[in-house]
Amino acid sequence: MKEIKILGSGCQKCKATFKVVEEVAKENGFSGKIEKIEDMSAIISYGVMSTPAVVVDGKVVFSGGVPDKEQIRSWFD
Repeated sequence: MKEIKILGSGCQKCKATFKVVEEVAKENGFSGKIEKIEDMSAIISYGVMSTPAVVVDGKVVFSGGVPDKEQIRSWFD
């Protein structure tokens, strides 16, 4: 099962990233797990220096802004 984590402190961009990832997941019939991580030590453990960031199956695939829907769709392929 695919696992997606949104890393961020809870800022507006972090919330927007979580929302758009959820929207695209729903559009694609995603049945895996989507989790929001706000703990800074957990975020740093991924080597992320700029949030929001997105982790798919343990690998950081995006950081530093809000990804567009086309980028997100590629994570579900």
